[in-house]
Amino acid sequence: MIIGMPKEIKNNEYRCAATPGTLAELVRNGHKVLVERGAGIGSSFSDDDFVRAGAIVTDRDTVYKDCDLLYKVKEIMQPEFKYLRKGMTIFTYLHSNAHREMTDALLSAGCVGIAYEDITDNAGTFPLLRPMSELAGKGGFFMACQHLQSINGGNGLMMTRVSGIRTPEVTIIGAGNAGLGVAEMAANLGNYVTLLDVSFERMESAKYRLPSNVQFLYSNKENLQRCLKRSDVIFNCILWPKTRKDHLVTREMLKDLKPDCMIVDVACDDAGAIETCRSTSHDNPTYREEGILHYCVDNIPSAFSCTATASLASATLPYAMELANKGPVRALKENPHLRRGLTCFNGILTLEETGLKQARPFKKPEEIPELMDANRDVL
Repeated sequence: MIIGMPKEIKNNEYRCAATPGTLAELVRNGHKVLVERGAGIGSSFSDDDFVRAGAIVTDRDTVYKDCDLLYKVKEIMQPEFKYLRKGMTIFTYLHSNAHREMTDALLSAGCVGIAYEDITDNAGTFPLLRPMSELAGKGGFFMACQHLQSINGGNGLMMTRVSGIRTPEVTIIGAGNAGLGVAEMAANLGNYVTLLDVSFERMESAKYRLPSNVQFLYSNKENLQRCLKRSDVIFNCILWPKTRKDHLVTREMLKDLKPDCMIVDVACDDAGAIETCRSTSHDNPTYREEGILHYCVDNIPSAFSCTATASLASATLPYAMELANKGPVRALKENPHLRRGLTCFNGILTLEETGLKQARPFKKPEEIPELMDANRDVL
């Protein structure tokens, strides 16, 4: 199979899909790998590094036009729409529910789209979200420290324990991978941390991983409001269902926060768990609503691109290898977890969440004839 890795063109996206080492594994398995010139520069990989790994470094047009499997990091951007075609399989973070025009282009082209964020594992978790979620949480804490500095327009609060003064208070909504990433950084610097979640099992597990200055509370309205009122920084780390119209933190609730409080929405669902969240970029990362500073950058790991690329590449390689070795149809038939990540197939939308949010017709992957077994039974 011919695998193509383009240079990411999203604003301030410095990651690439694979390291030279992970691409070398694909080459060793007999696959031809095309890499766009400069694709790895943002992650400190030179073109020569990829050549030594056995890849062919070439121009953008060749990567897109010749590849069978497009191996990316971020969603397909408008300048890339022209390259989409039937017979191409796209493997990346797609987030189709948030990108209607991209979804139109994918369906119109008739390609196969498989989204990292929807692939599952035997434990029912999302293994290709896990590494970036942890980095987003830890990176989000670093960003809070940066934007609270007086020289950056913040209130000048140092997020650490200092003798003789009040210890800063941090509230984290969600005890998943991102929330634990925030909690680890904040707690180890001596802050007073409260982690809220609705899963006692998840909080019990986190209790053994985190130091004693972390408090665990069940996430109900009373506990949440009490924590919000006293916090210096609030981190949202839960993904909000796209079909929900309510919010955990409403605009009205912001009026009860400290005037110099900061909100970091790591999950970054526009008008999601936090009503006043809207996605921002590294170029213009913050804004104020109701006087409260918001940081809502939707690709925090890109700021730590070397670490992020290595982590992401290790996580995605087994699935990329399966797609390359078996071809997309057989791989999707045989691996239900990979099939869970299928967004579109030959012009058919297969992701229920996107269908509901965008009011589009959709089919479950198991309802598509090509993805049924030989005797036509549904997998």
